[in-house]
Amino acid sequence: MNRNNNYSLLSKFCRSQGIDLFGVADIKGVKQEFKISEALISKFDKAVCLGARLSASILSEISNAPTRLYFHHYRTVNMYLDQTALKVCNFIQRKGFKALPIPASIILDWENQKAHLSHKKLGALAGLGWIGRNNLLVNEKIGSQFRLATILTDMPLKLDKPVKKDCGHCHLCVKMCPAQAIKDNPCDFDHIKCFEKLKEFQKNKLVDQYICGVCVNVCRGR
Repeated sequence: MNRNNNYSLLSKFCRSQGIDLFGVADIKGVKQEFKISEALISKFDKAVCLGARLSASILSEISNAPTRLYFHHYRTVNMYLDQTALKVCNFIQRKGFKALPIPASIILDWENQKAHLSHKKLGALAGLGWIGRNNLLVNEKIGSQFRLATILTDMPLKLDKPVKKDCGHCHLCVKMCPAQAIKDNPCDFDHIKCFEKLKEFQKNKLVDQYICGVCVNVCRGR
């Protein structure tokens, strides 16, 4: 089976599981950034990137702070992505190839917002969108209103290409950010201010995890 056929079969399988965004990225140039042992990561050369859309209705209630409903929804979508990633992993393994599912949300360093790898960076490499001013992956159609998971694999697959787009004249997230962490230049995003606001939300018992959702709500795509 060739790369295109494998890509088509895997894409159809993921869509059948309810996945909204699907792409494949070459990871050879970014492996050194992963927080995964060299012995393990050496077995893989590409990433299958999955995106699951969030409920626009639940997000619409977020104005300047997260809601309990969003907190539950956030965890539910992450669990759905993790379960789907496991199914995709097994699908790939049944075809005779290696696969490593990476959880949708396990943070190793909250202050610097570091995980085993960057789902959003791989999503950008896989053509799912671009890194926006809000420091999130932005998809042209649905904005940042989705969550991501990744499966690393050695399965022969057609590779997607990054999109050559950006946020253009949209500055909604800059205006709405309760931490004033979002700047006009995406490179100037203030991780510390963002994290301090997340800690404040948790301390005030709004949610039981470091999440916000304000910029996710206003980033709705075109």
